Amino acid sequence: MEILYASLLGFFLLLVIYLFYNHKSSENASLPPGKIGFPVIGETLEFLYAGWKGHSEKFISDRIAKYSSNVFKTSLFGSPFVVFCGVNGHRFLFSNENKLVRVWFPRSIHTIFLQSTETFSTEEAINGRKLIRNLIKPVGLQSHIGLMDTVAHCYFATYWENKDMVLVFPLAKHYTFLLACRLLMSIEDPNLAAILEKPLGFVLKGAFSVPIDLPGTPLNRAIKASSFIQKELLVIIRQRKIDLAKGMASPTQDILSHLLSTSDDNGNFMHETDIANKLFGLLVGSHDNIASVCTSVVKYLAELPEVYQGVFQEQLRIAKSKAPGELLNWEDIQKMKYSWNVACEVMRLESPSPGTFREALTDFTYNGFSIPKGCKKFDPSRFEGSGPPPYAYAPFGGGPRMCPGKEFARLKILVFMHHLVKRFRWEKLIPGEKTVYTPLANPEKGLPIRLFPHEAS
Repeated sequence: MEILYASLLGFFLLLVIYLFYNHKSSENASLPPGKIGFPVIGETLEFLYAGWKGHSEKFISDRIAKYSSNVFKTSLFGSPFVVFCGVNGHRFLFSNENKLVRVWFPRSIHTIFLQSTETFSTEEAINGRKLIRNLIKPVGLQSHIGLMDTVAHCYFATYWENKDMVLVFPLAKHYTFLLACRLLMSIEDPNLAAILEKPLGFVLKGAFSVPIDLPGTPLNRAIKASSFIQKELLVIIRQRKIDLAKGMASPTQDILSHLLSTSDDNGNFMHETDIANKLFGLLVGSHDNIASVCTSVVKYLAELPEVYQGVFQEQLRIAKSKAPGELLNWEDIQKMKYSWNVACEVMRLESPSPGTFREALTDFTYNGFSIPKGCKKFDPSRFEGSGPPPYAYAPFGGGPRMCPGKEFARLKILVFMHHLVKRFRWEKLIPGEKTVYTPLANPEKGLPIRLFPHEAS
């Protein structure tokens, strides 16, 4: 749950620090240049407008040029911020995680996810994150690759095959959601999946919006969507508890069963509402973000036939090595090196994420400024060997709070690429379609493409 905003889109990840202004300690301090804008609204509308117009990087680059500084202050989503740009900013913040800064989210996100600011640092919350992280590490996910392959096969057979044209972005969102439902909760019923998926579209739009909770506002719609989804999740959780007690479900069949069956070091089990909140976060985090990456991969492979050919040949070798009906496994994923380099280059150029947030734990100085407490060449080969320099590429964040779903995202993206390129080549129907941010990266018209199935060999 971590848009690549920086002076050069694709090279720098936007990192922001929220400031709780302490006037007594900072009235004589040299704060970074910038402006706070109007109360509550701040510069949020300018920030969002740049994304809507397909030039999200301009909000950052214009201020870097105006203030001649890679550090500046602003106000977004109802809170004052300091924006850190570039490799040095990444290095400073990631290396000072839980020392000078800690993870933080805008108040709209706390409202939607029904958590207070403090809960992210409590022992219970830390134990919950630790459990989730262990479940979605590579070792924990290896046994699920076959299931992911099966779901992807059915998905492409249903929504892509025998179609002349498709709209990629909504289909990619449906793919990531179906996979999440199966892996998290073993949901196979398409009607139940549809009930959960429909309100998700409101959540992210409200999470990154002006924090005004009035009827009809994005935040209000997001709060209602969150409440509805989490109530539905509680029904699923309670039924699973019954199934586990009767031996009708396995404690290891999916992440939900693990969460219900695993205690912390003190022998305490997670409360139902905490499990619902964790599942909700995983559903949101694995929906639009990964769908955005998958859609951007389709876009770049359509524009760069030589890159497409490299991915196609790699995936074809893997497909030909499989016996009829044999599913993908961990060894196959490890062979998809070029495909993953391509996906990484796509994320470098067109990251889906709105950036990462940190809160200052104490007063500190950076580049001579006081930070008060609280507060495009396409080249996949750059990822060969040791890859880009440290802190130059951080689509999954960094430091102790690096996105725990990184491997989950990698598997979803690679399985998507495998099934796509072995079936089709394609062309864009709107050659100049631009990418907008609402709030995550997506093609303005959804990326309509014309499909050309490969001839059966």
